[in-house]
Amino acid sequence: MTNQQSQQTPVTVETVDDLAKLVNYSLMDTLNSDPDATSNGVDHAPRQVFSGHYVPVKPTPIETPEYVAHSNSFFAELGFADSMAQFADFMSLFSGDLSNVPEPMSKVGWACGYALSIFGTEYIQQCPFRTGNGYGDGRAVSVLEAVINDKRWEMQLKGGGRTPYCRGADGRAVLRSSVREFLAQEHMHALGVPTSRSLSLYVSKTETVQRPWYSEGSNAQDPDQMITEAVAISTRVAPSFIRVGQLELFGRRARKQEHPQAMAELEQLMLHLVDREYADVIDQQLTNEEKVLLLAREFRSRLTSLIANWIRVGYCQGNFNSDNCAAGGFTLDYGPFGFCDVFNPQYQPWTGGGQHFAFLNQGVAAERNFLMFCSALSPLLMSKPDYLEQLQQLVNGFSAEMEAKMEQMWAAKLGLSTFDTALFNELETLMLQTPVDYTLFFRELSSLPDDIGPLTKSFYRDLSQAPKGFEQRWSAWLTQWQSLLGSASDTNKKPRSRDEIASQMKLVNPKYTLREWLLVPAYQQASVGNYSLVRELQDVMTQPYAEQSQDVEDKYYRIKASEFFGVGGCSHLSCSS
Repeated sequence: MTNQQSQQTPVTVETVDDLAKLVNYSLMDTLNSDPDATSNGVDHAPRQVFSGHYVPVKPTPIETPEYVAHSNSFFAELGFADSMAQFADFMSLFSGDLSNVPEPMSKVGWACGYALSIFGTEYIQQCPFRTGNGYGDGRAVSVLEAVINDKRWEMQLKGGGRTPYCRGADGRAVLRSSVREFLAQEHMHALGVPTSRSLSLYVSKTETVQRPWYSEGSNAQDPDQMITEAVAISTRVAPSFIRVGQLELFGRRARKQEHPQAMAELEQLMLHLVDREYADVIDQQLTNEEKVLLLAREFRSRLTSLIANWIRVGYCQGNFNSDNCAAGGFTLDYGPFGFCDVFNPQYQPWTGGGQHFAFLNQGVAAERNFLMFCSALSPLLMSKPDYLEQLQQLVNGFSAEMEAKMEQMWAAKLGLSTFDTALFNELETLMLQTPVDYTLFFRELSSLPDDIGPLTKSFYRDLSQAPKGFEQRWSAWLTQWQSLLGSASDTNKKPRSRDEIASQMKLVNPKYTLREWLLVPAYQQASVGNYSLVRELQDVMTQPYAEQSQDVEDKYYRIKASEFFGVGGCSHLSCSS
């Protein structure tokens, strides 16, 4: 069947048997299994993995799974029938039980190893073996790869049980963190930010684990109690789950010649990444050295665009290590993430993250991850010094490309065709010293107010409490901005009307973002079996740019209440569980 024909007649998947017909395990079929692994996937104790791209692992199903939610929009995109999310065999598969899957589905999943680098420095001491050979998917188990309507998707269970990389942990995710990740992926996709996708979320009605967490109203930085929480499995989906940290692991092994196949395995992984994530832009006929350079250039472009998108919507990853950086250039691993309430360049939701991963430092963190990406691939270019020099030039040019993407983004948020440095610098000062709610401010600005009145809806402090003269400075800034709106159009284009500018700004500046204080009651209610707020949030946050009902606006379009500031698990997180 040609691509044109298959696009005209999209696949409809109504049963797990239908899904089984679409499986295609490119990773397990083309890459190397760990030679020390068991063939049946019963491989759940922590151990060193010295070679091979993956370890066959049988996930550990959660007990008595119960349906919580699924992504209606992603089901529709895949051609899945909505009803399938609550079919017993679908629930079994995506809650970790592969024992009865139909052929040719595999009864064994897989987990992958990777290196850990934090802000451009590789760490091995957290590895229980002090070698770096124990890092990897500690509780993430991929169970399926399928080609659906000409797109390849990998489906991975978060909380699927122990793997050789679990480092002594239990391999489980709890409902709290699973709700956060499920809703965040749904929201980010709706915001237009490249991301892994949510498929389904199931919780165990009987299985629980102990986790450190905050007592109610606690202002502690770290959890102050142990609590019992229900385990859950969310399924996330992406073209691949190859991380920068994976390339680092194989780059290190090749550089140090840790085993006879080390260089070949690095090359295989690079080619697999190209096939999975960049096949549309990298010609298969190119030499491997040419592919490396083009891969680095394309990844740099995707990564800089991703960070600009994160800043645009007020998102902070919190823990942007290389192992949390998808080599495909999308958002991956929603651990201690957060969306800005008060605008603060140093906003950091994770207490263990440090300011190097703070909100407006994410571009620098991305640059360090890009450096590690290029360093990992450099052994493949050792015979071509001129290619190594070109790779270094790509590294050197990262900050300039990042700055250009950021300026384009800020201009779009302000409705301008070109970035104005002086205007932006004054705005940043005003936003910091007033201070303002990041989401509400830019959304109110998108209606092109003639005075600062509408903007005060986003202010966390009355202007009478701001430094002297601030109201006049706001008014002067607004006047200057309004004048630039009318003059910033390309001279070769027809000037935009105010309505056109406002409409475009409202497609850039969301009305709703997924604040932590909105998530807390949703997962608290879910913990006692009430999933209505999870589903309500899913509905609201998958329409983040839309003008929704007055009830929705009253509930979700407001600044953070004073009682939520400084509260553990609401204003900050020390772990994601």
